[in-house]
Order: sequence, then C-alpha cells, then structure tokens
Amino acid sequence: MAVHIRSLRRKIWQALSSIKTGVVLLITVVVLSAAGTIVLQRPVTDPDEMQRAYSPQVLRILDAVGLTDVFHAWWFVALMILVSLCIIAASIERFPNAWRYYARPYKSPDKTFRRALPIQKQIPIADEETGLVAAERSLHELGFKPERVVQSNHFSLFAERNRISEMAVYIVHASLLLIFFGGIVDALWGWRGFVKLTQGQQSSLVELRDGKQKSLPFAVRCDGAGQENYADGTPKKWWSQLAVVRNGQDLQRKEIVVNDPLVYGGVRFYQASYGPTGKLEKLLLTARASSGPGEKKDLALGLNEIASLDPDTTVQLAEFIPDYVVSDGQVYTRSTSVQNPAAHLLVTSRKSGKHVNFWLPALEGFAENAQSPYEFEAVDLKMGYFTGLEVSHEPGQWAVWAGVICMGIGLTFVFYVAHTRFWAVPVREANGKYTLWVGGLANRNREAFEERFRELVSKIEAELKTQAEVPARTRVPSIA
Repeated sequence: MAVHIRSLRRKIWQALSSIKTGVVLLITVVVLSAAGTIVLQRPVTDPDEMQRAYSPQVLRILDAVGLTDVFHAWWFVALMILVSLCIIAASIERFPNAWRYYARPYKSPDKTFRRALPIQKQIPIADEETGLVAAERSLHELGFKPERVVQSNHFSLFAERNRISEMAVYIVHASLLLIFFGGIVDALWGWRGFVKLTQGQQSSLVELRDGKQKSLPFAVRCDGAGQENYADGTPKKWWSQLAVVRNGQDLQRKEIVVNDPLVYGGVRFYQASYGPTGKLEKLLLTARASSGPGEKKDLALGLNEIASLDPDTTVQLAEFIPDYVVSDGQVYTRSTSVQNPAAHLLVTSRKSGKHVNFWLPALEGFAENAQSPYEFEAVDLKMGYFTGLEVSHEPGQWAVWAGVICMGIGLTFVFYVAHTRFWAVPVREANGKYTLWVGGLANRNREAFEERFRELVSKIEAELKTQAEVPARTRVPSIA
C-alpha cells in the first residue's frame, strides 16, 4: 500500500512539474481569458445591455457555466491555482541545477569540453604568458573583465557577461505566480458592480452582478455629467464630476472620464455610460393672460412644481408624457423616449378654488384650454440624464501589476540579454610548441555571438603580432 501511495505521489509530481502540462494549462488560461473578453461580462456590463445582446436561453446557459463572469468563476480560480502549482513544481524540480550552474560557473575547461565546444579557435603563440596577455587585453577592449584561473600549475582565462540571464526564466516564473496570486485574490475577495446617478444624487449602494447590493462605508455624489461630441454628432467622451461623501463632508472630488477613475478607499469608480433618464427636469414655457395685451411671463417648472402667475392664480406641472398618444379619451405614453411630448398643466384660482386643465399641445377631446385665464407656450425641455459608473474593488491588483513589471524584466533578459562566456587556455603541443585555445559560448543569439567571437580572435591575433614586433626588453607587464 505504501509503495502504491509513493508511486501515485511520484506520478502526480511528475505531471505537475512537466513542462508539457504547464504549457497546456497556460494555453487553457489564455483561451478562457479571451472568452472573458469576447462574451459580455456582468460585472462591467449594464443588465439591459446584456439582455439586448443575448436571448434569455443563451443568457441562462452563459450564466450557468460562468462565462458571463469568467474571472470570478470557481473553475477559473481552480485553474489559476493548478497553473501556479505547476509553476512551483517545475521551478523546484529544475532550480537546484540552475542555481549550481549560476553560483559555480565552469571556469577551467578540460580536454573533453574543449574538443566538444562548437565555437573555438587555436592560435599559435610563443609561450603561455604571451598568449594570456594578448587574450586579457583583447577581452578588456571588448568590455569584459577576464579572470586568471590556476589549476594544476596551469593558467587559463575566463570572462563572462550577463550571467543573470541564466536565471531569467525564474523571474518569468515568479511574475506569473504574482499575476495568478493577484487574480485569485481578486476572484475571492474582489467585486465589481454598477451605479447609476443623476445630477445631485448620491448613493452608497452598488448593484452587483448577482443582483445583490454592496454597501460602501461612504457615498459618492454626482455633481454634474455630460457628453462631448465630434463635429458629426457622434460621442467623443463622457465625463462626470464626482464627490466622495462621508458623515456629510466632501472628502474628495474629481472629474472622471473613461480610463481615468476616481479612487478612494481601495474602490475605483470608472465612467462607463451616460444617457437620458426619460424624466423631465424642467419645462421652460411662457404664460400670458388670455384677456388683454399682458406681457409674457417666463416660467421653469419641474414635475408637481407650482408657480404664481398673479396674486390669485397659480400653475402647476401636474404631468409630463414623453411620447403621448390619445386613446379612448385617455392620454398614454408609448415609450420613455422623448418623441412626442405633452405637458399637463393645472391652473388654479385661489379665490374660487377652480381648476382648469391645460394641455401642451392642445389635445383633441380635451377642451378645457379655452377656459384657462392664461395661455401657455412651451419653449424648451430640460431632460434628466444619468451617469453610469462601473465600481470595482480589486485587492490583488498590486500583485498583478508587480507581476507585469517582473514579466517585462524577465522577458527582456530571456530574449535580448545573452549569457556570454569566453575561455582562453594556453596548450603545449607534443612538438613543444604552444597554441592558445580560445572558445566561447552564449545561451542565445548565436549569430551575433559568432560575430563577437571572430572579433575577439582578430584582436588577439593583432595583439600577438604587435607583441612580436616589440623587443622583449620593452614589453609591458601583463595585466593582472
């Protein structure tokens, strides 16, 4: 039994630490993340828009499998945890060897290594010191800091650059772990929702994707909102002037636009939408006495608001119908859009208490307009508009952004920074003559490295030629 358990553990470990498993899981994460950008997501989409985009049957299926909230779905969280375990297992499996390779670089190549190295060159030299000095100076010219290595009474040179790039893959691993950690934290403890506010309105309640409401420890107030258009009338941008309110005090104010949110207490308010509420804010009209020349009087009435016309007469906006139709002696509205508006005014005499219904425009079958002591003319409508705010609390975003930065650094080292190594070993041949064996190795960008190797060989040969032309007594001591 114990043998079977150990065998099962070993198989699980081998599967988790397998590069193939990690690649398949990463591709799955990418595909599902793409699905989360293609399918409308409830946390960031107005419910009405969701219903317009998908039929009820399709929406039920998408909700059931979690595709309308991919990044908070239990299976997506489980997948991120599984990928993280694979990355950790693969790193544990391979890191010890990589660290030994990094911490103890191979500085003194033996015969077997020298024979197997694909990039090498043998240069005739007069003696060991001459070859080492020429190689030292040439490496210095190329920006390296060569190190003399002593082994069995023989000297050799070793020079390298960018050894850290050997560990770049683990920087990438760490960045992926940070990104997944942030995603898991957001999925478990973060939330997204939506708030609609009209001008002057404030709220501390956020409508979440599941229909529940989230209460904030503060309120957000809309002090103004609007839309800027291009010359052809298409929307250019939406904006909202917001204020954070707590205990009746304004703590923070900001004008937000798309991608420039208001941030307070770890909660972000993004500009998401803007549109008409279908409700009237003010009806602008003029009033003039029905008898006599009387001057026009400008009025601005909100719904149920009363204005005085003279000491005895008042007018009230009793009803506003945005898209009226008359049927069976009644006035109805066909929609909330302001397509065919009508206003119902109530003109009242204080003395007699008599009420007269006045309609703008005059409606067929409603003959009381002629009995009104005043005539009215509509000038303009000021309709109410709402601003739609996407609200999010993402406590793991710091880890995601840290991971993105680490990913950029790691990938830069992986693709653009090569670990370059050079060796120079004086070798005494069987005939008693000396050659300088020069070899090099780089973990990437082989073509560029081969060009650098040829440059090094040319410099060494030129340095040897220069030394041969200088009398022995005037030679400069070797560089330590």
